[in-house]
Amino acid sequence: MKIRKAVIPAAGYGTRFLPMTKASPKEMLPVVDKPVIQYVVEEVVASGIKDIIIVTSSNKRAIEDHFDPNYALEKFLEENNKLEQLDEIRRISNLANFVYVSQKGPIGNGTPILNAAHIIGDQAFAYIWGDEFIYAQPPRLAQTIKIFEKYQEPCLSAVKIDDPKALARYGVAKIKTVEEGVHEILEIVEKPTPGTAPSNIALIGAYVLTPDIVDALKEVGTGKNNELWLIDGINKLKDKHKIYAVEIKNGRYYDAGDKLEYLKTNIEFGLKREDIGPGLKKFIKNLDL
Repeated sequence: MKIRKAVIPAAGYGTRFLPMTKASPKEMLPVVDKPVIQYVVEEVVASGIKDIIIVTSSNKRAIEDHFDPNYALEKFLEENNKLEQLDEIRRISNLANFVYVSQKGPIGNGTPILNAAHIIGDQAFAYIWGDEFIYAQPPRLAQTIKIFEKYQEPCLSAVKIDDPKALARYGVAKIKTVEEGVHEILEIVEKPTPGTAPSNIALIGAYVLTPDIVDALKEVGTGKNNELWLIDGINKLKDKHKIYAVEIKNGRYYDAGDKLEYLKTNIEFGLKREDIGPGLKKFIKNLDL
C-alpha cells in the first residue's frame, strides 16, 4: 500500500497568536520570509506525495491564495526583471496538486479526516499538522512512510525528549521496541504530568494512517471537551492494528504554534541565511540585555 495523498488540517483559530490570527491564518505566520505551512507542504512533496488536501475554514483564504498562481504578480515581476522572485512564485504554485475542503462538524483534530474521507477513499494517507515541522534528512514524513511500507500498519512520527517537564506538552507512548528506532505503541498518555510519562518517546505531528481511521473516529465520537480527538481514533485502531512510533533521525523539531518556539525558529533560520545572518548575529550581540 503506497502513500499518495496527504491531509493537512488548517482550520483552527490559532488563539495562542491572537490578535495576529484574528484575520490571518496561524499557518501563514512567516519563518523569515516563508509561511510555516509552506515548510510543511515542501516536506510532504519531498516525501514523494503530490496530492495534498488542505482542510480549512472561512478565514483561511490566504492559504489558498499563497499556493494558487498569481498571474498579475508574475507579470509585474517579469516586467521589472525580478526573475529570482518570479521563479520562486511559480515554483510554489507548482509544488503539488491542491484540494481545499471546508471543515464541518465537531471541533477537534480528528474532524478534518472525516471531512476529507471522500477524497481519501480506501487508501492509506499521511496526516500532518500545518503549524509545525521538522527539518530532517531524509524528511520526517519520508522516514515514517518507509516504516509504514515495511509493516503496512499505522505509523506515528516520534522524537526522544530527555526533559521530563517537556514531556508534558506531548502525547507520550508506552512502547515495546521492535527494531532500532521503531516501537510498537502499547498505550498513549496525553500530556502526562512530570514523573508519570510511560517513556521518553513523544509523538509529533506526522502520521501515516490506514483508511479505517475514518470508521474508528466515527465509532468513538466526541470525547473530552466535546471534541473529536485523533488520539481516540488511533487508540480504537489498536483493536485491529499494531501501531508504530518511528523515531525521526537527524531531525530538529519546530513548533510554530508556540510563541517562544516560534520566535526561536525565526532567529535560528535567520542566522542561517547568508543575506541576513551576519547582520542579525551582530544585532543580537549588541543587544543590551
